[in-house]
Amino acid sequence: MANILRGVVITPQGPVGAELGFERRIEAIVPADVSGPFIVPGFIDTHVHGGDGSDTMDGHQGVRTLARFHLRHGTTTLYPTTITNPWETVIRALDGVAAVQASRDPELPSIPGAHLEGPFISPKRLGAQPPHTVSPTSKRIEALLELDVVRLVTLAPEIPHAVDAATRFAQAGVRVSVGHSAASYDSTWRLIEAVRAVGGTVGFTHLYNAMSGLTGREPGVVGAALSDHDSFAELILDNHHVHPASARAALAAKSGHLHLITDAIRACGTPVGRSELGGQPVTVSGGVARLVDGTLAGSLLTLDQALRNATDLGLELWQVSQLLSGVPARYLGLDDRGEIAVGKRADLVLLDDRLEVLEVYVAGRHAYG
Repeated sequence: MANILRGVVITPQGPVGAELGFERRIEAIVPADVSGPFIVPGFIDTHVHGGDGSDTMDGHQGVRTLARFHLRHGTTTLYPTTITNPWETVIRALDGVAAVQASRDPELPSIPGAHLEGPFISPKRLGAQPPHTVSPTSKRIEALLELDVVRLVTLAPEIPHAVDAATRFAQAGVRVSVGHSAASYDSTWRLIEAVRAVGGTVGFTHLYNAMSGLTGREPGVVGAALSDHDSFAELILDNHHVHPASARAALAAKSGHLHLITDAIRACGTPVGRSELGGQPVTVSGGVARLVDGTLAGSLLTLDQALRNATDLGLELWQVSQLLSGVPARYLGLDDRGEIAVGKRADLVLLDDRLEVLEVYVAGRHAYG
């Protein structure tokens, strides 16, 4: 074993003092009488637009910059995320993600593929997305699948061709995530059933945000998400997008299927007061990014901060680790990571007693700290 770490290892069952031996994969976990640091599995971000002044839409160099930035905050696997733009611009951005993915740059986190957030969304629930929505026609779907880089797609169930598109994506192994939608509960459920009929996996994009809400007589998209235990759901836990009580409700309803994301934009990690998102001006103030009309414009969140926010809700570190690593790994079918266990990838984050990142390892390589 080339590498050995000693500390409090956070497993799905709880913390255990141990000596951890690893190369590319974890080879041994030997109980030992040790105190900190905490050793947690690397974080997995399924929804991240940017950081450190760069954005997925900038192309391959932008993807490299944002990936390096989030690596320093404990993210060892990420899915660069697009935004609704003209079709040709979206395709170019995906080409950039594919180029970085193909390079297998050892200085970066693992990039299994891209999250296509838009343009297959509802113009009635754009959120901070620009108004360039299009329908998911079979021609567009096949063009995307030919790129072989999209692993997760946000889709509004009520738009034309949505159910057929969801079925085709699921058949190709792409995770279908309901979001940016004004759909009813019934139309949302029809899409869920169509995906499951072909063996696909369903998720919900940034739960509560940019989707029809839950009422007593119309459950909406939120009601579909909370009442269906088998689907997965993202949550932006930045203390701005979701009220703590709503976060607790989601944790209770989606136990084992809720995971935290950043939805970070290019302004994340920078001191700027003005930025942009998908070509739209963004104002940054008090730790919040907004469009000119006041709409929340993504976040300035990193996953290590999301971890600290979750512990502030009263969750134990092993529980938060599931939200950041275990659940997203299961959602995306990443069987080789997401927990600290013999045989898993040595994607590791060392935290001090304040839960600040000390060191990061990606597949056994010391990447930060």
